[in-house]
Amino acid sequence: MSTTEGQLVIRDERFCIISARFNERIVDQLVQGAIDTLMRHGASDTQVDLVRVPGAIELPLAAQRVARSRQYDGIIALGAVIRGATPHFDYVCAECASGLSKVSLEHEIPIGFGVLTTDTIEQAVERSGTKAGNKGADAALATIEMVSLLRQLSA
Repeated sequence: MSTTEGQLVIRDERFCIISARFNERIVDQLVQGAIDTLMRHGASDTQVDLVRVPGAIELPLAAQRVARSRQYDGIIALGAVIRGATPHFDYVCAECASGLSKVSLEHEIPIGFGVLTTDTIEQAVERSGTKAGNKGADAALATIEMVSLLRQLSA
């Protein structure tokens, strides 16, 4: 039996981080976590671009345009959706996740899902760099690994 796994090393690959501006204080921490992770694993400034969109619902459209450009090997989508008193939360979360998944499959490009979906601001803060780690960093790691894995599977 042989096993194929992605490696956590960046060589010549290019990455695009797409981040939502809504809940910017939280999302900026996710962006910083993703950038730090990419740099620690071998990326240079010229291998990483940042695209900002208004909110999480706009992430799939931007990801589709970025994927269609074929300039990047992986995309990292970052945002924070915090539950409010209306069902808006459920629609935004579902459409964001579904849209990003469709783009990834359609264009065969890894998209790291770093969109927080929390009940409270405190939970979002915990997941953006305190008690629960940094989910932006986690999304970057998953993207690095998947880019490497897909290259191996194509070879």
